Amino acid sequence: MKYTFFFFLFFGFFLGVHAQYNGIASGSVDFTFVEKEVEGSVSGFVSTSKIDWNDLENSIMEGYVLSETLKTGNFIRDWSLKGEKYFDTDTFPRISFKSTTIEEKGDGILVNGILTLKGISKQIEIQFDKKGKNLQGTTTLFTTDFDITIFKKSREANKVELQFQLTLE
Repeated sequence: MKYTFFFFLFFGFFLGVHAQYNGIASGSVDFTFVEKEVEGSVSGFVSTSKIDWNDLENSIMEGYVLSETLKTGNFIRDWSLKGEKYFDTDTFPRISFKSTTIEEKGDGILVNGILTLKGISKQIEIQFDKKGKNLQGTTTLFTTDFDITIFKKSREANKVELQFQLTLE
């Protein structure tokens, strides 16, 4: 009886602790080049994230997408964007992200981290809303910050809005 009690206590504790953690099973990244209203996506999503909803401070969100999978619905534009002048996908095959802080904000989480694109690393902030087993996130960046000048007019002309759809394990 004593051993049964400890078995259930241990097993129950293990399940309780395990239930707090989530990895990211799958995800997609969509984008909009605001200046020309060009929409697209990047795929090949891989994540090694570990999210503890009871201890966000010690959680981590990290992963990457494959830059060669960039698609805008126009073959010629995609080919050009993948070239050396813009994303240089042969030299820089991954676009990666690693969180530096995760904190609760409203019904979701605010994730600060380092985005590395074309070999350049910059701090960004992503707001995620949690809906069941899904996280929906948004952020804005400027391609010129990553040595990718699509439109020469101004920094603002190179504004990109990113949308993340992540499914938790």
